[in-house]
Amino acid sequence: MNPSFMHIKTIFFDADDTLWVNETHYRNTERAFFKLIGLNEQDGIRELLHTEMQNMPLYGYGAKAFTLSMLETAQRILGAQQAAAVTAPVLELGKKLIAAPMELLPGVRQTLQELAPFYTLAVATKGDLLDQQRKLKNSGLRDFFAHAEIMTDKTPQAYLNLCRALKTEPAHTLMVGNSVRSDILPALEAGLQAVYIPCQDGWIYEEAPNTPLPDFVTLKNIQELPALLKGETHA
Repeated sequence: MNPSFMHIKTIFFDADDTLWVNETHYRNTERAFFKLIGLNEQDGIRELLHTEMQNMPLYGYGAKAFTLSMLETAQRILGAQQAAAVTAPVLELGKKLIAAPMELLPGVRQTLQELAPFYTLAVATKGDLLDQQRKLKNSGLRDFFAHAEIMTDKTPQAYLNLCRALKTEPAHTLMVGNSVRSDILPALEAGLQAVYIPCQDGWIYEEAPNTPLPDFVTLKNIQELPALLKGETHA
């Protein structure tokens, strides 16, 4: 049974890979990194993800944390002496990742224009503060949002805190995002409704856990969202 969206007053949007392209840049950086340190893609993904998972409690998310994890992985795979030779190229990969061009996903601007007169819109994302602020500014979308929240992590309490800050009830709030793990499950646990829009290049960490999942709506793209909210389509 699909939830009713007739009582929705506020919509939270994830940023990376919901509003603009992000993971594609990470995947391209990974491939360049694996080539640099001489790993095939399968082994490289395994080794780099292992480092990222260990570092996440210390570094959090984002391009800076990713760059540090690449450096650490290179040292583990190559040894300190050989890794020193690739330090500068790895740092350059990290800088290019941070400076990657902004590319909005199809239909994002039009969808926000359609929704903004009727709903309070907010960004609810996680990652490095400076990096996310830069991307939001460069996107040209900032004026659509009443608020932009950059979280350390997306937990049920983080969503409740954001609802409280915006004076909106969780039951009247919708979370829209591309990650079941970060955008959908904690939002539902907090009492929000949620819409999942899969992205093309997902991060392995953000894949849905291998457990029974609650019901939630899945859309093919963000352009389907206004019709869903009006009750014109059924997901």
